[in-house]
Amino acid sequence: MTQASAPHHLPILEVFQFPCLDDNYGYLIRDREAGICASVDTPSAAAVEAALAETGWKLDFIFNTHHHEDHTGGNLELKARTGCRIVGPRADAARIPGIDQQVGEGDVVTLGRHRARVLDTPGHTRGHIVYVFDEDQAVFVGDTLFSMGCGRLFEGTPEQMWISLQKLRRLPDPMRVFCAHEYTQKNAHFAIGLEPDNADLRERVAEVDQLRELDMPTVPSTIGRERLTNPFLRPDSPELQATLGLRGASLIEVFAETRRRRNEF
Repeated sequence: MTQASAPHHLPILEVFQFPCLDDNYGYLIRDREAGICASVDTPSAAAVEAALAETGWKLDFIFNTHHHEDHTGGNLELKARTGCRIVGPRADAARIPGIDQQVGEGDVVTLGRHRARVLDTPGHTRGHIVYVFDEDQAVFVGDTLFSMGCGRLFEGTPEQMWISLQKLRRLPDPMRVFCAHEYTQKNAHFAIGLEPDNADLRERVAEVDQLRELDMPTVPSTIGRERLTNPFLRPDSPELQATLGLRGASLIEVFAETRRRRNEF
């Protein structure tokens, strides 16, 4: 009796996460077999170069999520030094320094044998995108989604952001969420005030407080965990609606009020 061969799977995408600036996270991602590496955003050229030196990886690409300085500030310096190719949002190409390849909803970006679907997620900025590596169960969300939070609406409307967040909310539970800032503890303390009876949220708040006491990262999260604890993915929660005094209101109204209160928290 012969044993059936196991299905072939890609080696998992290598992710090197590092803190930089005040509260940003940078990410180097790599196809190990091909030795091809990308930086997801460039908060600081010096920090990215230090991460490259630590890993011994060579930079081939920059995958930008949006135009803000703490996401593109190292683009030109890194491109000049490495000759890397810069990929960024088509809807905001004029504000992405050094952009070579413009992408948007439905496009696929490749990193060796790894493939990322691009989703348009306007709201924080008008041209924000995210990169979804389905086979690797990893999504790089920039400032659209945070652990128990979401980005401020600098250039978009509540309706735009809610549509964007629904795209992320529909991703599979195990999908790892790599966001760009360590905002989790403050987000957690805001969220528990809206849903004090949410047992999953209470557990997550305790975990986050413990991690931060040890100066450890709270990122990545997962889509499943965020769906249970992130108020910006939960405007349909009866408890959250009751706290806001918006029982039965539209989900966009509930989301908008949640975002307004978070701005003032």
